[in-house]
Formats: sequence, structure tokens, C-alpha cells
Amino acid sequence: MEFLKDLAASLRSARTVELPKDEKSAFYMLMSMVIANQYRSVSDLLSNSKFNINFAPGRGHRNLLHIAANCGSYDCLLILLKKGIEVNRQDVSGCTPLHLAARNGQKRCIDKLLEYKADVNIRNNEGLTTIHWLAVNGRTEVLHDLFAFVPDVDVEDAQGQTALHVACQNGHKSTVICLLDHGADINRANHNGWTPLHFACSHGQHDSLDILLRRGAKFAVDNFGKTPLDLCLEGGYNETCSILLKYVPNLLEQLITSVRSQKIKEPEYFKVMKHVTSQGSGIADRVLTSLSEEASVIGHNLLSVSSNVETQVSCLLKSVRVLCKLYTHIYKSPPSPSSPNTPRGLLGVKPQSPKATEVFGPLEALWQLLADWLCLLRLEFNKDSDSQSGKTSESTDNENTQLQDQSHKDKEENSDGGDKVAVSVSEYIRGVDPRSCDQEGILKSLCVDQDVVGVILPRICGVIHAFYICCTCQHGHPQMTSPRFIEFVCQHNKELKLLVARSPEVIFDHFHFLLECPELMSQFLHIIRAQPFESRRRWFYDNLDREGSNREIIHSPPDDNDVLVINRERMFHSSCEGLIKQPLEKLKKGLAIRFQGEEGMGSGVVREWFDVLSREILNPDYALFTQSADGCTFQPNSNSAINPDHLNYFRFAGQTLGLALYHQHLLSVYFTRSFYKHILGIPVNYTDVASIDPEYAKNLQWILDHNIDNIGLDLTFSVETDVFGAMQEVALKAGGATIPVTEKNKTEYVQLVTELRMTRAIQPQIDSFLSGFHEFIPQALVQMFDEFELELMLSGLPEINIEDWRRYTEYSGYDDACPQIQWFWEVVEELSQQDRVLLLQFCTGRSDKIYQCLGFLYALCFVLAPVSRLVASLIWVVAGGHRSSPSVRSPTNPSSCPQPVPDAVARCSEALSSIGGNRCLSRLRCEIMTVSRLCLEGQQTV
Repeated sequence: MEFLKDLAASLRSARTVELPKDEKSAFYMLMSMVIANQYRSVSDLLSNSKFNINFAPGRGHRNLLHIAANCGSYDCLLILLKKGIEVNRQDVSGCTPLHLAARNGQKRCIDKLLEYKADVNIRNNEGLTTIHWLAVNGRTEVLHDLFAFVPDVDVEDAQGQTALHVACQNGHKSTVICLLDHGADINRANHNGWTPLHFACSHGQHDSLDILLRRGAKFAVDNFGKTPLDLCLEGGYNETCSILLKYVPNLLEQLITSVRSQKIKEPEYFKVMKHVTSQGSGIADRVLTSLSEEASVIGHNLLSVSSNVETQVSCLLKSVRVLCKLYTHIYKSPPSPSSPNTPRGLLGVKPQSPKATEVFGPLEALWQLLADWLCLLRLEFNKDSDSQSGKTSESTDNENTQLQDQSHKDKEENSDGGDKVAVSVSEYIRGVDPRSCDQEGILKSLCVDQDVVGVILPRICGVIHAFYICCTCQHGHPQMTSPRFIEFVCQHNKELKLLVARSPEVIFDHFHFLLECPELMSQFLHIIRAQPFESRRRWFYDNLDREGSNREIIHSPPDDNDVLVINRERMFHSSCEGLIKQPLEKLKKGLAIRFQGEEGMGSGVVREWFDVLSREILNPDYALFTQSADGCTFQPNSNSAINPDHLNYFRFAGQTLGLALYHQHLLSVYFTRSFYKHILGIPVNYTDVASIDPEYAKNLQWILDHNIDNIGLDLTFSVETDVFGAMQEVALKAGGATIPVTEKNKTEYVQLVTELRMTRAIQPQIDSFLSGFHEFIPQALVQMFDEFELELMLSGLPEINIEDWRRYTEYSGYDDACPQIQWFWEVVEELSQQDRVLLLQFCTGRSDKIYQCLGFLYALCFVLAPVSRLVASLIWVVAGGHRSSPSVRSPTNPSSCPQPVPDAVARCSEALSSIGGNRCLSRLRCEIMTVSRLCLEGQQTV
């Protein structure tokens, strides 16, 4: 009978009428009912069971009362309380049911728990009490009822934080007011010294901040010296900062000096300052002038040599950048030209407007100090030059290699020149404004460090960078370099070149102005090109898109309009049409390619598109490019006009190469050296003619090597060319047909005929190509590379297998067992991949893999120049590979290759053996790379 009764009850209620005997199973059955607040079922099951109501399984150790309080199941919570469940039971985190109800704002549950003697002062593992949980979530309506049970409204958690702290941090305006009304300490500090004011400022809670300041909160400093204003600036909370200044106007000075803080990032600082200066013209002028004065003080400290150079340079640049951006923001219209009566500036250039003079006036003293330092360095360099006049006679306009040698000599002779420098500097320091530096400390530091130029170099370069930023801002034309700055660089050209030669890396850190001014770039270009390839490549991409557009490939574009859909059957024309339709900015931000009828997208598809398209551009059917004499490389076809759209297609080809370089995609195509020179703006020379007509190049070489007077060549400054089957006479210069070629003017003739064959014949094609290429790659950036490096950037740095290289090398006058040959291969194994490529390009004219490019047998001679007392020459003979290898071009004209020096081998073996192993290899490594680079630049090595 009992069984039938239970069965009927179970069927009517659609559930069991008894709890499982296993407590864990019984708990989870009841838990689901508690969550759904099925209080009748819970009551029935508990009334007929011996279940332990305080059972708390699992890792959380929560009982059914925790569950009910957390979910707000008031009816179930009441049943559990009546059953005698433990009201103050803590879970694994130390939270009681009252904590959970307070956190979620379950007011009815809180009231009932308090009725059953729940303790409001119990802390969880983090020290949080019930009042903390209410303040964290802004449960003001519940908080009012709780104060009767709370003996101390300022009860602290484990970190010393009160309810007011957390309420201010989370911006619960009504909760803050409620706590203050009930006696919360408005200036109570936690263990780190943070007051409620700190918490409000750290999270930009301007409403809470306003309440605190109206109630008289004190502006305090924490245990680490940080103020609420510092926290506002670090977070970029502009409105919060404005409220602070409203109640504490004296903070404006601290706001200005905060530009020095390394923890306050420039974007956040500018955001705050921009908001502050928008409050009115009066405050704006005051802020700009004060910021200019602060930048001047930082700059003077930087040049005092007694400060940390990296920190001070960073602070100076941040301050002037913010100053200039604020000036541009406030005075949007370009400054009006100065009147004729306006006084001239320090460097002889008139200020552009009274407002600019007012704002940037405090910095003029810094620019004057910079000019004085450079004048002082000029004297020191002149003294050093005079002391070396008996040994060297180098000019400041020499190539960077000569400048580098001079700087090395300076370093080696510090013992002779260091005292003179220190004395001169100390004399100069005595004439400096006392406010700018500590003379005694500077003098002491300079005397200890004899390399004064090395000490002051990064400081001067940092101030030059700041000067450039300010000049550009005052000039009012961001795309043009300020005439004042150009005059400054020209005035101190010698000093700047010597400084850069001593420490070339400053170019990449501070000389960004070179990229915006062709006149200045031309003066430093040879120094930039002498820097390591990887440094220049990194600078190239850092400045390629300084506005911060993302160059990452878009794998899953959200908009179909951003996807280039390419027809494989019409690869060339389809790609050309697609690129024309896409805005340049979208192409720079990323590429998304999909082939028509195919699903695939992503970086792999983009790489395939670049690879196939680059080869399609060279398709002879389009008549755009023609193979060179070696059959491996290509250059523009002088007869491409047979295709009526050839110039548009050349522009498209330039866009393709520029886009690939922009997004760092490698192409499997190679062009002639002359074409790379055209891209870089490097003049071609007669050796480049060999790529299209080797025999004609030999004839030009013969003219240069022999006296052509009275041998009956009867040449004039004109040539006959074949234009679609018709011979036409083309003058190389005005009246060229009547000007004979003589021994005196033959060099000019060779250069002009070279330019005709290599440049003038394809000038329209080159111009169209460059117009597309420069849409993505500015000329100012690409010109820092040579033609070999540009090939590496477009086609990649190959992995060179030295074993293959050695296997396919033949020797003339040597064998593999010779010690000189062994030394050579030891050096090659130690070279970096970049240097191996340079050496391989020198040997073969190509940077491809060994088995692809080793060809004709050439003797390549590396000659060691005299070193110290050693006067000897070493000839290294490195040969090409298989004579039968197809499609291989010679590196240079055979007649221009270095020739063996008689009896050099014997002298060299003896001389090098006397040097010793490590020194020999070190010197050999240096000479190998020097000769390789010089040969690649077309210089003589023997």
C-alpha cells in the first residue's frame, strides 16, 4: 500500500518523492530545485528525508543556503533557514550566504538572513565584508538598511581598503554619498597610501571625484610619491583632470612638469592637455607657454651632461611633440607671415607670427645653447684635425668610410686629445647660464670621461630632433622642411657629419628629418648607405607608414568590397582592373585576394597572387620587359610602345612591386642592375650596358682604356639607332653631330651613350613605372639602399649552402689544400647570411642559390691593403661553377675584373703566416667584405 501511495504521488508531481540515499546525489537534485526556486518540492523532499542540510560538496564548499542566496531564491532560502541550516557557513573563498546576497543585491534575502542572525562583519579570504560587497556593486538601497548592523563603516579589507575606497573606484555616485553621510572617513588611506581621491582618479570616476572634492577631500601623496593627478594622466582621464584643476588650481604647474614622467605615455598626456587647453584661450596660452618653458629646462638639463641621457631625451621629445600638437590644434590656421619689422631669430630667420614667438620664445635659449655646443665641437674637430695634419688630410666631404676612419683615430688618440677637449669644454661651461647646469658637476664628469664628443653626441642629437619638430610646427607646412632648420643644418654641416660618422645609429633615432628634405638627405645619404643593411631595412619599414596603418594581411575581411577577386585566366588584366578600383589607403592597410570560382583566402593566396602576377608581368606577350643578355634578368622594353596601353601597364607593374615591398612579400623575379638603379635614382654607368649588349660594353671599355686620338674612329656625339626598322640619328647633346669625340671628352661620350641606351631609350617606361611604385614606396625611403640590397628586399635573402659553393668552386694557381684557401672558407663560414650574399653577388653578379648562379670561370682577386707595418698583398681566387650551366650571366666585364699580381702569392703566404691565426682571419674577414662592397659599387680594388 505504501508503495502504491508513493508511486501515485511521484506520477502526479512528475518527480521522485524521495531523495537518493547518497548525499552528493541528493544535494545536486535539491540544488537544481533551489536555483529554480521550487520551494514546495524542496520542502516535501526535505520533510521526508534525513539529508544533512549543511552538506557542502565539491571544490566550492557551498551548501544549499549559498545557492539560494546567490540566485535570490527567497522562498527556498526561507525553508532552509527554518530547517536550521548554518547561516554563517563560509565557502572555499570565505564568502557567507550574506556576502553572496549582498554582491548580487538580493535585498529580501539579505533582510531575512539578517533576521536569522547573519554576521555582517565576517570577512572572506580577501578581507571583504558585506559592506564592501554592497559598495563594489553600488547597492545603495540595501546599504541604508545595513548601517544598523555595521559598527564601523570604515572597516578595512586585507589591503586596507574601506567601502568608500571601492565605491569611488567603481564610480557609484549614490553609494559614495551614502557612505559619507554615515561617517565614512574621506581621507582614509589604504596600506599603499591611496585615499578615496586616488581611487576615483585611477579609474577616471569624475562624478565621485567631484563629490569628494566638494566634501573637502585632501590632495595627498601615496607611499610611492604618486598623486591623484599622476593617476589621471597615466589613464588619460581628461574630465577627471579638469575637475582636479577646478578645485585645486595650483596643480597646473604639476600638470606641466608631469611631462617628465616616464610612466605617463605621450598619447594620454596629450589627450588630457588637449582637453585642458579647450577650456579657454587664457588657460591655453598659459599652458603652451609653461610647456615651452618646461621643454627648455629639460633641454638645458640634457645638455648639462649631468643627467640620464635616455630619460632626458625621451622627456624633451615628448614635451616638444605635445607642445607642437597643442599649438597646431589651438591655432588651426597656418601662421601668417611675419611683418618686415619683426626681429630676426637666432639663426637669422624671422619668426612667422607673434603667437609663435610668444609660445616658442622660451625655447630660443635652448636653440642658442645647441648652436654654441656645435660651434664648440667645430673648434675641437679643427684642433684634432690640425694635430693630425702631418698624418692625414681628409676632407669632411669624403665618403663615410673616411669619416669612420677619422672617428676611429679620435678614439685611439684620446690620451692626446682628451685633456684639451675637457679644458675647452670647461672654459665654455663657465659662460653658460648658471640656471642651466651645475658647472662643477659637469666639469668633474667631463674630466673623468675623456671622450667628451661621445658623451655629448646623443644629447646634441636629441636636441636637434626637438629643434626640427618645433621648426616644422612653426613653419606651418608639414610636408616641407622649415627653411630655418635647413639653414641650421647647412651652417653646422661639418660637425653633424662628423658626429654621425662617430655614432651612425643616431640617424635612425633622431634624424627623421632627412626623409622629408631631399637637400639634407643628399648630404648624409652616403653615411646612411654605409650602415648595416638590417638597420636601414628596419628604419625603412618604421617610417614607411608613420601614421600607424596596419600592414598585416587581412585573412577574413568583413566586407566583400575589400576583397580583390582575380580571374586566373586573365591574371594580368583582372589584377590591373582590381587594383585600379581599390583606394590606396585600403591597399596599404591590408590585402585580401580570392581567385574567381575558388573558396580559398588568406596569406597563402596573397603570396601565390604576387608570385604568379610578378611572372605574368614579364610575359613577352605584353612586350613590357625584355630579357637581358644573360637570359636571367629583365629590363623595360624600349619597343613597348607597340602595345598602346604600355605606359598604363608599366604604372601597374610599379604598383605591384611597390605593394609587394610595402607588405613584405617576396617576388621570384629579377631585374637588371640598371633598372634597380633607375628605381633608386642612381646614375647608370657604362658597365651596366653589358646586361643588354656585352660586346658593345667591351667596345666602350676599349675606348676608355686606349688613346683614341689619330686612330681614325671619326666618332661624334651622335649615334644611329634602329626604330622599328628605320635608322635614325640621335644627338647625345645639343649639336652633337658636329662635335668630334677626342681623348679629352671620351669619358663624357661614354656616359652620354650609356644614358641613351640605358635611360633615354626607356625614359617614358621608367617614369610610368616609378609613378606607380612611389604610390606605396616614397623615393626618400628607398634611396638609402643600393641596387643589390633592393634586389634582396624584393626577392629575399637566400639561404646560401657553403658546401655547395665549395663543391662547385674551381681554383687557378691554388688547390683546396692550400692554407690560403682553407683560411678563406673559414672566414666564409663565419660570415652572416647578409655578408655571404654580398660576397656571392661579387663573385657571380646574382644573389640566387649557388647551383643557379655559379657559371663562367672568373678569377676574383681579393687584395689585402698594407696594414700597419705589414706591406703585402694576398690574392684569393674564387671561381664560378659549371661552364655548361644554362642561363647564367657573368658578374662583370672580364676586362674589369681584378687581375693577378705577379709573385704576390709567395709574399702573402709568408706575411700572413707571420700575423697569426686569429688576427689573420679577422683581418681577412674585414678585407673580403670591404673589397666585395667596393667592387659592387664599381670602385677599383687593385
